[in-house]
Amino acid sequence: MLKHLISVVDDDASVLRTTTLLIESFGFRAAGFESAELFLKSGRLQETSCLIVDVRMPGMSGLQLQSHLAALGCKIPIIFITAYDDTVARQRALQAVAFLGKPFTAEILLQTIHSALQGQLGVRKNLISLVDDDESIRRTTTLLIESFGFPATAFESAESFLNSGQLHETSCLIIDIHMPGMNGLQLQSHLAAAGCKIPIIFITAHDNKESRQQALQAGAVAFLGKPFSDELLLQTIRAASRHDEGSGRTK
Repeated sequence: MLKHLISVVDDDASVLRTTTLLIESFGFRAAGFESAELFLKSGRLQETSCLIVDVRMPGMSGLQLQSHLAALGCKIPIIFITAYDDTVARQRALQAVAFLGKPFTAEILLQTIHSALQGQLGVRKNLISLVDDDESIRRTTTLLIESFGFPATAFESAESFLNSGQLHETSCLIIDIHMPGMNGLQLQSHLAAAGCKIPIIFITAHDNKESRQQALQAGAVAFLGKPFSDELLLQTIRAASRHDEGSGRTK
């Protein structure tokens, strides 16, 4: 059986070399290209199972390559890598499998490739959506979730999440309690009223008995105080995923 081909597009020769060697060490075939244009002209598009793309490159950028492939009807799973992580680029890359900051670990890359290939084979992708008005929390928690092998996306408000179009793709929702505008408990109530039973994990730096009781009575999976450990978050997401699989929920 022919091994999956993972194509890497990055204008940095050292990143291109080390990443392709790392991918080959995982047991996959790998091909490296120093620009989006070279990849498109290479004839390797049709046999590529997963595409790893730098966001910022001379000529066609990674985001432009993603748009170009989408316009062609090409649904290759894409993993973005960048040394210049920013919220705008991350939001524009929402349909990507992951958005990894350089440098990334070998373990994170392998987990993300596996997630991409599972999605390509029709295995349901567990998108984790995070809603928190604290930019630093959004960034660090999203990167942590992606390091677990889940695709993740983040929003600065409940309103931006509801307007994003990501509701029906979300398998687990992580929400801050206290936010400007619609707060976390109000978002939970809004979703319940709409018949949406997405498993919810609450996170807060201001834990109190009343909020905890209200959230859990309304069906939240967990109520975590900030800061929380990596292990606790992973365990809670897995519990939420099991809850989701068994709920027969309506989105």
